[in-house]
Amino acid sequence: MAAEGMEGAGKRALITGLSGFTGRYVEQELSAAGYEVYGTITPGHEPGPRQFAVDLGDRAGLAAVVAQVRPDVVAHLAAIAFVGHGDVEQIYRVNVAGTRNLLEALAAAEHKPSAVLLASSANVYGNTDAGVIGEHVPAAPANDYAVSKLAMEYMARLWQDKLPLIMVRPFNYTGVGQHENFLLPKIVAHFRRRAGDIELGNLHVWRDFSDVRTVASSYRRLLALGPAAAGQTFNVCSGQAYSLGEALDMMADIAGYQIKVHVNPAFVRANEVVRLVGDNRRLLAAIGASAAVPLADTLRWMYTA
Repeated sequence: MAAEGMEGAGKRALITGLSGFTGRYVEQELSAAGYEVYGTITPGHEPGPRQFAVDLGDRAGLAAVVAQVRPDVVAHLAAIAFVGHGDVEQIYRVNVAGTRNLLEALAAAEHKPSAVLLASSANVYGNTDAGVIGEHVPAAPANDYAVSKLAMEYMARLWQDKLPLIMVRPFNYTGVGQHENFLLPKIVAHFRRRAGDIELGNLHVWRDFSDVRTVASSYRRLLALGPAAAGQTFNVCSGQAYSLGEALDMMADIAGYQIKVHVNPAFVRANEVVRLVGDNRRLLAAIGASAAVPLADTLRWMYTA
């Protein structure tokens, strides 16, 4: 039982994609704040307590979960999240139609949530030449994943008058448990194996990296704002850019040796954006300042886990 006076005391939270990389950390955040946390996981996996194995494409199944849980807050994280995912149809089916099924179920529910957080992506900004990207920068998605997320945002607006929707656009973030097909986990894994060599793409790119624990905390704090944050879009980012070379240097310090880097032309993207850094002022104005975890500390955590 949550102690009285805790943020989530007496409240139920529903997280879609509970067993995913981000979902596990958001669950920890909400549980620690006193919420009773429920979640959806991918069918085919054995559900644990307060978990439901349901596909986002299953309208009736989603409606049944929503009716049973009666969530006070919802964090919608379930999505095809890998930009290079091979099944393009599935990207749109899950990210757009699946989200619509969830919103339909929430809007029709007898018990209305006070906040519904929808995870979009900073990928929607595409190849912008804005040095620091604020929420006002026009979207220019450059791949199917980004198009699916922008389409999800537009579709969600149709439900804005029925549900208190909060849109988040996270920039790059990482941490323990992220798959090695993402860049920083790949680098950390090579150092953990004491590999002598690594193949990467362009080293002279700068990216805004956050710690997944900071991202999860931001999501919780936005949900706690409820209707006060509804109807708004928030960049979730650190506001600081690191080059790939800097990340490699940090890992060399942590692991105590230099790795030999080979630039594989197959990993170099055409028209790659040199510098991508987010403006997080709107987020901080809403949730207050938080102590961001320095990238070196995140990498050390991943290396020693």
